[in-house]
Amino acid sequence: MAGFRSLARQVRDPRCDLALRRYSLRKCLERFAPYGHRATWDHLCSRAGFGPEDRSPDPARLVAALEELEEARAVWLAYEVEFAERRRKEKHDGLRRPGSVDDWRRMTWGGFGVAWCDDPRVHPREPLAEVLRRLIAALERAPGSCCPVCDGERLDWRDDLDHEPSAGPVCADCGILVPRPVLTPGALGAARRGRLLMSA
Repeated sequence: MAGFRSLARQVRDPRCDLALRRYSLRKCLERFAPYGHRATWDHLCSRAGFGPEDRSPDPARLVAALEELEEARAVWLAYEVEFAERRRKEKHDGLRRPGSVDDWRRMTWGGFGVAWCDDPRVHPREPLAEVLRRLIAALERAPGSCCPVCDGERLDWRDDLDHEPSAGPVCADCGILVPRPVLTPGALGAARRGRLLMSA
């Protein structure tokens, strides 16, 4: 099974058939898809300027989409290295039990669904790398009351997500499942109460 870098080489290789280059970009999303496979694909297509169903996109646009994905992956891999170093230090200092941020990271292993978007057509418009930088910065500071990606204050509690966790606060503005550790208990409670009011 080809890895991310091998697939990326195929996307860039002008000797490869265009269909293979497009297919290889889609396969890259099996290795790294911050919004989930379908939402990340929709995001890359819209940012690079080709349709999700376009079977013969301009090769330069495929490469542009790949470059955005690679930049975001580099941000995530750097976070993974920092995370591993932090956990080693914590274990050395006697802190064996991981915190809630670590629980969130475990559910997004490998970068899949880091900023899960349940609706594949609703996702942040900013570059993927910028979205991940904002999310990581939020995980490293005190919890807040709004979406760490877009600063949106409309958080809707959803109980039917196609992801783990299957319930949580979703930003009504940019569509991401907001990691619980970045929100204050008050913000989480307000999102839950909003859900209860909507279903009443």
